Amino acid sequence: MGSYPITAYAACNAMGTTTAEVIAALDAGRSGLGPCPEEFGLQGATGVVPGPLPALPSALADYDTRLTRIAQLALDDLARPLAAARARWGADRIGVLVGTSTGGIYETERAYAYQRAHGGLPPGYSVERSHALHAGLHVVRLLADLRGPAYVVSTACSSSARVCAGALRLLDAAICDAVLVGGVDSLCTMTLKGFAGLEVLSADPCRPFSSARAGINIGEGAAWMLIERLGDGPARLLGVGESSDAYHMTSPHPEGLGALLAMQRAVSAAGIDPSEVDQINVHGTGTQQNDEVEGKAIRELLGPEVAVVATKGYTGHLLGAAGATELVFTIASIEGGFLPASVGADPVDASIGVNVNLARRAFRTRHALSNSFAFGGSNVSVLLGAP
Repeated sequence: MGSYPITAYAACNAMGTTTAEVIAALDAGRSGLGPCPEEFGLQGATGVVPGPLPALPSALADYDTRLTRIAQLALDDLARPLAAARARWGADRIGVLVGTSTGGIYETERAYAYQRAHGGLPPGYSVERSHALHAGLHVVRLLADLRGPAYVVSTACSSSARVCAGALRLLDAAICDAVLVGGVDSLCTMTLKGFAGLEVLSADPCRPFSSARAGINIGEGAAWMLIERLGDGPARLLGVGESSDAYHMTSPHPEGLGALLAMQRAVSAAGIDPSEVDQINVHGTGTQQNDEVEGKAIRELLGPEVAVVATKGYTGHLLGAAGATELVFTIASIEGGFLPASVGADPVDASIGVNVNLARRAFRTRHALSNSFAFGGSNVSVLLGAP
């Protein structure tokens, strides 16, 4: 498996509508979490992309949804590096891999409410263009002006980390010379009330790895990374580890076997020793069980001293966009030479036994892991390296 430069990255979420705003908030330890929008009928904290969101170009008006607007917003920051990549490799040699969990469910919820009130679907609504997972892919591909292999990955909360494995395979097989990877999800009633039904939704801003943690918050956003065969960039994609423990539909394996296996495979794919991992961006949802299990797996592979960074206190859980967003955070920390604060983690739960970073500090990273775990035991760990 090759090692490839990540030449550009971008993100938007509750922390800001531009990549610069998002990274500035990360650097300052400033959370974007705020009140849940009234339309969802729930009290508590969520991560909402600040509006208004610009509409899609008129040629894509049939695909204009909250999801595609969020995808476009983050993609705007990659206009110049994408143009350079097209000129270098050709649009046919650049793939597009998109991770999403909910797709256009928000639009379908609104269409259903309209149908109940008016007896018919709202003008412009289409399952193919408004709801389907591939609708977002179609928009991203056209906005980026790319014509290489393209597909969607939907493995719940590991979706936009898992696309990194696909990118490695396309590059290793010489099918592509560059791949645009990332993910996007928008808030929707199904997700918010689903997690509320599981009794893991926190009314207050989430506190991953804290002794006071009380559950997760849900957020929305998008994040993109351009991975190329050759070039210079702020980080390199070194390896991806995947596992599927299938222990339970919504709970992780109690011994963290799937999480451990994914991390082991990422480190092995890169050909490094676990002791060479300097920091790990944890999945860190803020639920009692997830944080305990992930901590156990980290101790077993990396030991109790590796620097642990938990970032869902900034954005909430972005579901299908979480993996890519946290990879962007990790890339930014490598590039900026710092470790972000783990917002909400203080006081740390000492029983978990890991070294959670509480305050921003200067830090040199050689290798970093980023974990993304999903319902059904779909686990991904991505290993990044310094340039």
